[in-house]
This record gives sequence, structure tokens and C-alpha cells, in this order.
Amino acid sequence: MEIWINPACSKCRSAVNLLDAEGASYTVRRYLDEVPTEDEIRAVLGRLGLEPWDITRTQETEAKELGLKEWARDESSRDRWIEALARHPKLIQRPIITADDGTAVVARTDEAVRDALGRHG
Repeated sequence: MEIWINPACSKCRSAVNLLDAEGASYTVRRYLDEVPTEDEIRAVLGRLGLEPWDITRTQETEAKELGLKEWARDESSRDRWIEALARHPKLIQRPIITADDGTAVVARTDEAVRDALGRHG
């Protein structure tokens, strides 16, 4: 299992602490340093069952500068959103845990972290 985190984010630190408390085996990806490629973002979206705008932090300054709130949210705009997330990783919602069974969750609550821990392949 892998967790994408920003160490400055309190929800990320909580998720990591909970994984440690549960004795989980995982790898950490500091996605602002190891920026995901467009293909990696597509793969995670597939595992999450979400669209790129579902994992975009639209309140971030960069989102406002790009005018993301006005962007269309449809199939033809999908690549544009994914490209923006790859170029501006700060816009990616966090933390994201990819579970052993091939699924993923946005783990912003303890419940979501426990959900990911329960998904053994």
C-alpha cells in the first residue's frame, strides 16, 4: 500500500500516525517532491473511481489563478484537469492511499484510513 502525502498537511500526518498505530506496511510518497505523472494520476483516479475535479483542491491559490472553478467538468475536459494536477501537484487532494486490493481512498478521516487498511487483496 502507498500513501501520497504532503508532510505539512495535518490530515496526512494523522493518516500516517494511524497506519503506524495499526502496524500497517506502506510506502510514503511525498507527491510534491515526487510529482505524479499524468498516467499515474489517471491510474489513481481509476482506482478511486473518481474524476480529476473530484480530487482537485479548488481553494488553493494556484486553482484560483488557473480559474479552475470555471472549467468544464466533462469527458472532453478530463485531460486538461489531469494535466493541471500533474503540473501543479499542490492541487491534488490528500492524503490518497492505494490499497493492496487495487482500490484507493482519499483518506481525510480516520474512517477512510481504516477502510483502506481493511481492503486486503
